[in-house]
Amino acid sequence: MTVTATSVDESDAPTPRTAPESRTARSLRRLVPAAAAALSGVLLYVSFPPRTLWWLALPAFAVFGWVLRGRSWRAALGLGYVFGLGFLLPLLVWTGVEVGPGPWLALVVIEAIFVALVGLGVAAVSRLPGWPVWAAAVWIAGEAARARVPFHGFPWGKIAFGQADGVFLPLAAVGGTPVLGFAVVLCGFGLYDVVRLGRKARRTRAVRRGGAAVALLSVAVPLIGAFAARSLVSDRAEDGTTTVAVVQGNVPRAGLDFNSQRRAVLDYHARETERLAAEVEAGKVAKPDFVLWPENSSDIDPFANPDAYAVIDGAAKSIGVPISVGGVVERDGKLLNEQILWDPQKGPVDTYDKRQIQPFGEYLPLRSVLDMINESWTSMVRQDFSRGSEPGVFAMDGATVGLVTCYEAAFDWAVRSEVVDGAQLISVPSNNATFDRSEMTYQQLAMSRVRAVEHSRTVAVPVTSGVSAIIMPDGTITRRTGMFVADSLVQEVPLRSSQTPATRFGILPEIALVLVAAGGLGWAIATGARGRRAGDV
Repeated sequence: MTVTATSVDESDAPTPRTAPESRTARSLRRLVPAAAAALSGVLLYVSFPPRTLWWLALPAFAVFGWVLRGRSWRAALGLGYVFGLGFLLPLLVWTGVEVGPGPWLALVVIEAIFVALVGLGVAAVSRLPGWPVWAAAVWIAGEAARARVPFHGFPWGKIAFGQADGVFLPLAAVGGTPVLGFAVVLCGFGLYDVVRLGRKARRTRAVRRGGAAVALLSVAVPLIGAFAARSLVSDRAEDGTTTVAVVQGNVPRAGLDFNSQRRAVLDYHARETERLAAEVEAGKVAKPDFVLWPENSSDIDPFANPDAYAVIDGAAKSIGVPISVGGVVERDGKLLNEQILWDPQKGPVDTYDKRQIQPFGEYLPLRSVLDMINESWTSMVRQDFSRGSEPGVFAMDGATVGLVTCYEAAFDWAVRSEVVDGAQLISVPSNNATFDRSEMTYQQLAMSRVRAVEHSRTVAVPVTSGVSAIIMPDGTITRRTGMFVADSLVQEVPLRSSQTPATRFGILPEIALVLVAAGGLGWAIATGARGRRAGDV
């Protein structure tokens, strides 16, 4: 094994010049890695919904691998940060739609630090034999950290969530979002290594077979694994079928004040449910077994306001089946984002309180600090929501429905807990009215498609203002609404109770990949001082 002292890959180094470079040329050449890092980050963003260009993630990581391979730790941190900015700035622009650029930029600046640290790790393991495997594991370790800290984490932008239309999607059923994301990143880094070693072979004819085999396998194994995993994806009804109705009532106006008109949002959803009941009575659509309303579909507390109680009760009686109602409820001094199971004869019979609440949206960390910076931000969240503590599974006319409220869909544990608790179908009630017509709703819809395959469950997505949808267990959207329209979706869907490997394994695949990353980083540190290569393979 040959050991050299250079910190860059000889196979990628420029041909020696016969004439000295000018200062301008040297400066421009130094900018190339930074520009490539930024552009590859943007390319990764473009691979995400609402676009269906999932395959762009592969060249994005190929370029990222080229940028980082053999770099010093300072350069790797900087290039990783630039890549993170190129990816996250456009991806998360929706966070500033109503509150201005300050919170959006602050979020991106913090989240890009994780990507910078990943860049450092990728550069370190790039000196190891079989580096694409170690590097892809380092990326997943970075996602695992970002999903947990700070403020209970922010998993938005996981690579898996950009693959709802891709060939790798069946791998979600094998090991969830960590395995799906690992396969995509590994394939991207492997693609670069194939090109790198191919160039070297043409030039020197001295490429080692082991290194070439690893590079080829890094591309081939994820694709073969994805093809093999298709056997885990099924729409077959294991426990019969149920007819579900998703109601999107719309809101009076977009933005943060969508519910400023008292009871308007509730009235809209009750009206759409009554319209659906009339269509059922006329024989135009099949009668549903139950109805799903979105998060915040009751804009006032029905337990504290008799008029709201009466409106919901009237809607349930008109359709004649149970309704899952999203409401903001105050109980025992606590403010709760709650789903309420409303029976047409008995009224409210069960509740689920959202467990993964959104920082800076449903509660304010560092409230005193933020108040000193901008009082208008703290005034938007006058009282913090409290967290629920139990999984939410409703028994609805013979079907067991798991509740995953909006932001919770981004968290692996929150979705899995409902399936483990017996959910045969998943509902993701959401309220995206505060984000206008941004890409947020499409990004979140893609998460639900990944969750459908991950756990082999039908997923219904009722949203106040769109896009609402019904998703089959193979991730296919069979019904969907437009945005900012009142509409309803009715469909017979399969009920399933078997568990995929991803459901059974839970967090274990993620732990395994984090351990692989730690092993690679430990090996890289053990090889010696910065800039030393463990072998040019």
